[in-house]
Amino acid sequence: MKPYVQLQTMFDPAWPRGRLYYIKSSVVRRLSEAAIEQYLDHARTLPTPLSAIAFQQLHGAASRVGSCDTAFPHRFDHFNLYIHPATDDPADAPKIVGWGRECWEAVQPFVDRAVYVNAMEDVAAGGEQPVRDAYGANYERLAALKKKYDPTNFFSGNQNIKPAA
Repeated sequence: MKPYVQLQTMFDPAWPRGRLYYIKSSVVRRLSEAAIEQYLDHARTLPTPLSAIAFQQLHGAASRVGSCDTAFPHRFDHFNLYIHPATDDPADAPKIVGWGRECWEAVQPFVDRAVYVNAMEDVAAGGEQPVRDAYGANYERLAALKKKYDPTNFFSGNQNIKPAA
């Protein structure tokens, strides 16, 4: 047993302050040979030693909850894909962002139009659509709740769901 706050700091040493990160993420239901080749091709050209392409498997208990029972809709066996370049050198920032976006474009034929909301960055590049993709079929229900409980959209410093019209 650990206090929640302690648990939340468990990965802090791997994500030090000051390091520059860029992330693109999506849901992947299966790893085809063609997809694996794309991931390997881009892994061979990682822009820095701190960069990675990673997969987090989600299944089991998470898939036994109904997709509309919570805000999180991805209640099926899948992987979260993380395209994650990073650097400690600010001069590398354009390089890591460029590589991240290039890799992202290359893997689009192999990913779902869905993302885990806590893995969203570069949201401004896609407008409201990435947030809709994150919540899927639950978005409209959540927008209605937002209208009821936060009609002025006061709580908007996040991957924002706008209140329903």
